[in-house]
Amino acid sequence: MAEPKGLMKPVRLKADMAEFCGVSELPRTEITKKLWDYIKANKLQTKSAGGKPENAGKYVVADAKLLKVFKNTNSTSKSGNLTDLRNMQEGDTIDMMQMAAVVSANVE
Repeated sequence: MAEPKGLMKPVRLKADMAEFCGVSELPRTEITKKLWDYIKANKLQTKSAGGKPENAGKYVVADAKLLKVFKNTNSTSKSGNLTDLRNMQEGDTIDMMQMAAVVSANVE
């Protein structure tokens, strides 16, 4: 059987993400799935930036558990967009397109 590559290759998780996922290594695709499963199960989506949780929309509302993971994020994308969530507080929102930056910031 071929060794997993790319997004399917397991990566080592930083401490906060490992605690969130319950394991120390996962493929990026599974990390993203676990985040979205949690967001959907806890109805942490909203249709507007800064909105209250309403279980739908393209923004994610940070609760205490997500905040521990989100606060590790400070990166610049290849297109030059900055994602700095270090000063984020509970109840703040992020655009769902920032989830890739969150995952990248939480792996070694």
